[in-house]
Amino acid sequence: MRAWVALALAVGTAAAHADMPPPGRYAGRLCVAVGEAPADCGPARIEVLNARRLDVRIADIAYQLQLASSQVDVVLMHGTMQIDGFFAAYEWDGATLRFLDLEKRTRYAVEVIRR
Repeated sequence: MRAWVALALAVGTAAAHADMPPPGRYAGRLCVAVGEAPADCGPARIEVLNARRLDVRIADIAYQLQLASSQVDVVLMHGTMQIDGFFAAYEWDGATLRFLDLEKRTRYAVEVIRR
């Protein structure tokens, strides 16, 4: 649990939008890890709508991400139905957006592939 708290503090103090790619559509990769398990990664389609909003799509599941100064508002959609939602601290690490759902002990990494 200490590792989760340390990671949450590190993520919460990072620069907000330093590495956000410009608006457009990108190929990408989404990695999700629950608890101490290794991350499960797969291809994703990413659309950067503006400096604070991006959508990450895997098949018919979409993560709608709204970035604020230190938190991301995550809304998980299946078609037109919302299936989850939470707030999380986040950071940009190069072309990768990282955030945590502390309640579910789940780590996310969205890698934007710039061509």
